[in-house]
Amino acid sequence: MDESLRIITAKESGERIDALLARTVEDLSRSAAQHLLEEGRVTLDGLPLRKNYKVRAGDEFELLLPPPVDIPLHPQEIPLDIVFEDADVIVVNKPRGLVVHPAPGHLDGTLVNALLWHCGDSLSGIGGEKRPGIVHRIDKDTSGLLIVAKNDLSHQRLSAQLADRSLSRVYEAVVHGGFREDAGTVDRSIGRHPTDRKRMAVIEKTGRHAVTHWEVLQRYRDYTHIRCRLETGRTHQIRVHMASLGHPLLGDGVYGAPSPEKGLTGQCLHARELKFIHPRSGEAIRLETELPPYFLEVLSKLGNPLE
Repeated sequence: MDESLRIITAKESGERIDALLARTVEDLSRSAAQHLLEEGRVTLDGLPLRKNYKVRAGDEFELLLPPPVDIPLHPQEIPLDIVFEDADVIVVNKPRGLVVHPAPGHLDGTLVNALLWHCGDSLSGIGGEKRPGIVHRIDKDTSGLLIVAKNDLSHQRLSAQLADRSLSRVYEAVVHGGFREDAGTVDRSIGRHPTDRKRMAVIEKTGRHAVTHWEVLQRYRDYTHIRCRLETGRTHQIRVHMASLGHPLLGDGVYGAPSPEKGLTGQCLHARELKFIHPRSGEAIRLETELPPYFLEVLSKLGNPLE
C-alpha cells in the first residue's frame, strides 16, 4: 500500500506538534509521532519540523504516513489475573495500563500477547490475526473484566449475546461534580468526532445508538462515585456520555481535564461485573471483581463522603 498524506490544522496555539499529532491521528502514539517528525514526515510550508515545535492557530501541517506494517504476534509471558476459565471461555481481570491488542505504538506487551502464551493455539480466529479471541475490548487505562473466546463457536455465540444485550457489563467510575438525581439514563448516539479522529462524540443524526444507565453510589464534595450499566457497547461510551452530562470521568485527559488528577493519568473506570450465558452449556454466569488498589486510593483522596 502507498504512503498516505494527511492534512492537520491547528485550532489553538501553544501545543507541541508531537502532542497535537498523537491527539488527532487515530492509533498514533506520541512516540510514534516523534519518530515521524525525526524522519521529516511532518512539514509546515514545505519545511520539516522538530518534535518540540509549538503550533500556532491556523498552522496547516502535511503528514506523510508510511504504509502500514504487519504486526507479528508472538506469545509473551505476562501475568494474567484469571477470574474464570474452561475449554470455551477465559475471563481476565485486566489491569489499567495494559493494552488489549497490538497496534502502532504498542506492538507487543499486550493482553493478546499474554493470552497467546497462556492459551497457545486455543483462541478463536474470528477476531482476526491481531485480535484472536477478543469478543469486546476495554481501553488501556480502564481496568476490569474482559471475556475472551477460546474457539469460534464461543466467539459467535458471545458476539450474539453482545448484540442482543444478554451479555451484561457493569462499571464503576468516579466523575466530576454532583448529581441531583440518584439515577438516570443517557440515551444519546455516539460517533467519531468530526475533527478529532482519536475521540468519539455525541452525534445524534449519524452516530450509533448508545444507552448508559447510571446510579449514584456515593457523593463527595466535588466528585461522585457511580455505577454504570451498558445497554450498548460503543467506543468510549461511558466516558462520552458522562462528559455530555457535564460530569467527565476523573483523570480522563481526552474528555475531561488535560492534566493528571489525584495521581491518575487516565480515567478512573473499572469493569466490575460481567454476566453472560455460557456458549456451550447455556448456564447463566455472573462474575464480579473487587475495586483495584488505584481506584480505592482515589476514593481515599476524595475526602469524607457526603451524607
